[in-house]
Amino acid sequence: MNTKPFTSGLSENAVMITRVANRQWHALDDDLVVGRGHAEHRPDGRLFVSIDAWHDAAFDRLAQAMLAELPTPQYTVVDEADIELTAGWRRAGFTIRRREWEYVVPTDRRVTGLESVLPPSGVTIVPAGQADEGLLRAVDRAIRDEVEATVGWQSMPAEVISRPEGDTIVDPSKYAVAAAPDRYLGLIRVVTVNRPRIGLVAVRAGEQRRGIARALLAHALGTLHRSGFAAAWTEVHESNHAASALFDGIGARPMSSNLELVR
Repeated sequence: MNTKPFTSGLSENAVMITRVANRQWHALDDDLVVGRGHAEHRPDGRLFVSIDAWHDAAFDRLAQAMLAELPTPQYTVVDEADIELTAGWRRAGFTIRRREWEYVVPTDRRVTGLESVLPPSGVTIVPAGQADEGLLRAVDRAIRDEVEATVGWQSMPAEVISRPEGDTIVDPSKYAVAAAPDRYLGLIRVVTVNRPRIGLVAVRAGEQRRGIARALLAHALGTLHRSGFAAAWTEVHESNHAASALFDGIGARPMSSNLELVR
């Protein structure tokens, strides 16, 4: 356990920054916890940090202690509307790396305009839980390689990340796919925990602009609507104009934005 005293404006006593566990820190003011810091490696290997502090002074001292002990680069994600938290990370030397918009997506086809959308000729939609795992992994790998060769997979939503040992399929049962007779052409992943989230919609580069993504969305949203969900959520990188146009075109509304910061 490492303890480092700093002069504090919170009280006449010194704020103590204490590492209480591996990559976990507390800020103590007269034995009262006034801030907590945490760091973890995500499966893609990047190191993400977070701080929850009562006062700017506690935040700054936690950041100073934590960041000095951790390797770089360091990342964090904040709600762009949280101006104070964003400012705190900027004081610590972080800069904006990317912005994602969170959309709320209606599921009713009468609202989305997807009621008459069908996949193109020769393409069928295989519902979630029914996809062939080998073909699913093949299309996922192919799409990831195509993205990596162009804009880079790091441009995809922050939560869409590689799993350990190159396993990029989190749970095969969560994916519906667009299938040709000999291979899969696209996929959509929907995960429902507290609310349904569309984590990924993607189509092979040579099969784009055929309406496959809209057909996958029509299927997934229709399934959610029949299950009693009025809306789903998704994140879109601000530079992904095609994805923005896709969701804007079905009545989805941007509700908030997140910033990924890097130091």
